[in-house]
Amino acid sequence: QVQLVESGGGLVQAGSSLRLSCVASGSITSYTVAWFRRTPGKERRFVAAHRWTGDVTSYADSVKGRFTISRDNSKNTVYLQMDSLEPEDTADYYCAASRMLSTPARNLGDMRLYRDWGQGTQVTVSS
Repeated sequence: QVQLVESGGGLVQAGSSLRLSCVASGSITSYTVAWFRRTPGKERRFVAAHRWTGDVTSYADSVKGRFTISRDNSKNTVYLQMDSLEPEDTADYYCAASRMLSTPARNLGDMRLYRDWGQGTQVTVSS
């Protein structure tokens, strides 16, 4: 189990970029890591995931081509590069991790599969 701490959120204008970071308390090598987001009154929704085995990535349709998930295992850190931000991207963003070595890419968006979660970082995109 690892503790996760997100940072990098803020208030930006539409069309801008932000990079979120998620630092783990221990090694995340072999972990599957992901980002989810939640807006008030709604459940967390999948944004992006990266499975270490096979270097597999998965993205929600709403962010494909604009967001990029990456990781630096030497720093125990996961990143979410967000470009061309839209007001609809406004949400609290959460980092998640779990030891999943063979989960198919199509299932990586299931938040029930993730054991470890951060506290979230807020992103607000103004129009």
